[in-house]
Amino acid sequence: MATRIRLQRHGKKNQPFYHIVIADGRAPRDGSFIERIGSYNPLTHPATINLDFDRALYWVEVGASPSDTARSILKKEGVYLMKHLRGGIAKGAFSDIDAQRKFDAWKQENEAKISKAKSESSEKSRNELKKRLEAEAKIKDAISAKVAAKYAKEAEKEAKNAEEVAPAEEVITDTEAPAEEPVNE
Repeated sequence: MATRIRLQRHGKKNQPFYHIVIADGRAPRDGSFIERIGSYNPLTHPATINLDFDRALYWVEVGASPSDTARSILKKEGVYLMKHLRGGIAKGAFSDIDAQRKFDAWKQENEAKISKAKSESSEKSRNELKKRLEAEAKIKDAISAKVAAKYAKEAEKEAKNAEEVAPAEEVITDTEAPAEEPVNE
């Protein structure tokens, strides 16, 4: 039986989430599988990978052939590096302690790259948010200035109308006939 390490799609439409599984090569993509060894979420930045390292290493050493994406994930997690180091131990090129030291150094370097990418991503998103808020503040100020100018014009028109109406009322009061005085007879 040809075993494959591949991804099994889950999640909603346009929101993929994958399980990393060991399956028979003849089984359908989302069909039956032998073992689930991890998960992969490509929507986060950087992508989130949860992998049972020991089981993945076991299946790679036994001869399970990974799909292209699964191979990429296994390389990022260091499974192929550990397989290579174990091959060097078997040949006597270096000791088990040296191999573990090399793997740990690689792992620390890899984790530093990932944490740097996460911090750059969060810093970039903060800067974009800040720029957007500044742009919105400028637009808000421009709109409030236009509204204030509009209300000022309306206030001026009302004041002019009030001035025009007030003198007309005074004229009317001046031209009114004087009140009649009672006649003494």
